[in-house]
Amino acid sequence: MAEISKTSNFHVVMFPWLAVGHMTPFLQLANKLAERGCSTSLLLTDKAIQQLNHFNHHPCLIKFHSLVLPHVEDLPVGTQTASDIPIHLTHFLSIAMDRTRDQLEQVIRETKPKFIFYDMAHWVPQIAKPLGIKTINFVVVCAASIAIVTVPARNICKDMAIAEEELSEPPTGYPSSVVVLRRHEARLLTFVFQPFGEGITFYERICTGLRECDAIAIRTCRETEGKMCDYIESQYKKPVFLTGPLLDEPVNAPLEDRWVKWLSRYEPGSVVFCSFGSQCILEKSQFQELVLGLELSGFPFLVALKKPMGVSTIEEALPEGFEERVRGRGVVCGEWVQQVMFLDHPSVGCFVSHCGFGSMWESLMSNCQIVLVPQLGDQILNTRLLAEEIKVAMEVERDENGWFQKENLSKAIKTVMDKDGELGATVMKNHAKWRETLKNQRFMSNYVDKFIQNMRLIVRSSEATI
Repeated sequence: MAEISKTSNFHVVMFPWLAVGHMTPFLQLANKLAERGCSTSLLLTDKAIQQLNHFNHHPCLIKFHSLVLPHVEDLPVGTQTASDIPIHLTHFLSIAMDRTRDQLEQVIRETKPKFIFYDMAHWVPQIAKPLGIKTINFVVVCAASIAIVTVPARNICKDMAIAEEELSEPPTGYPSSVVVLRRHEARLLTFVFQPFGEGITFYERICTGLRECDAIAIRTCRETEGKMCDYIESQYKKPVFLTGPLLDEPVNAPLEDRWVKWLSRYEPGSVVFCSFGSQCILEKSQFQELVLGLELSGFPFLVALKKPMGVSTIEEALPEGFEERVRGRGVVCGEWVQQVMFLDHPSVGCFVSHCGFGSMWESLMSNCQIVLVPQLGDQILNTRLLAEEIKVAMEVERDENGWFQKENLSKAIKTVMDKDGELGATVMKNHAKWRETLKNQRFMSNYVDKFIQNMRLIVRSSEATI
């Protein structure tokens, strides 16, 4: 470690998409780089800086730069992150982000970095290349989502009906038969052909960013997605570096006292905890099926979800008589909770998740049984990875319209919580092996050490050609 720290005094600029699931791994990577001597300038809005500041473990080496989003018509005043708006308005947030180009250029002039890390800002290489600065496209979603949608082997028709059929068939050479989309799920990815910025679609933005960078970095590990990463590298014909999962060290902040008191009423491993992240908003009918499924499971449960569509409060969305029936064993709240600390609490034995990529890694690090109810395309691929490829979780069954029923959710929970049953015992055993691997300190640090070595190689290669 000491040798790496002495030779890794790179300065990098980071410019992530303004969503929690993107900003957080960028900061986590900055923390890991700082441990090895690298400094970082991280561009975020003021609200995002306030939200993430306490995760900056190396303030002497990691400096936040305040990003001011220009006014964009149809973007609500005061919007600073994707969590501030419904998902259908993120198109306008991307326009605002693109109009901060001059602010990024100013930070580059002031800090003179060796590298710029970005994801959604596909135009970053246009700035960096004339200045001799290397660019790394940092992918914070699963490698499968890149491999199945945006590789050059894929030439998807923009006609939605045709695109659905094409997306349900993996591209040429795709290396998995189970981490795939079913026909009725492919429609969840047709949003990639919608506008996402001025004169550009989401698909074009992602493909351009991957095509124009000097190297692709992916927040994953070879043990789970090695074949996917090799496939992406062969398709784009450029280096693909893996950072590992980039999980934070356990925090010392205690779980809120009210939750400690509530959880302490229950036996170890008996509580079901359900959370779908900071952006997921369910339709009211699916929200009701979810809470009714938890009730039907018979286990004590705590649900932390945003209020569903079309209601003013989360209480308004609850099924008739639900609160009276579950009083004393079930809680539904519409506020943010300390997810990692809930998963670490000994009373919690099952995690019902949407399988966002961050939640996926957190679930693998926990002792909880895992039940998955994905909502978006990349979450479906994460789910297939856990449930079908490495077999540490159970996916809730759905119909061809993508809807799940309370009975199917209840059945999945009961199955994984039955540790004497064949499936419950299998996923528990597999999960324990993965958790042991991920908790090994050298496992994490080896990935970051190798990542920095790869950064050095890019710099040396560039200098050798001058």
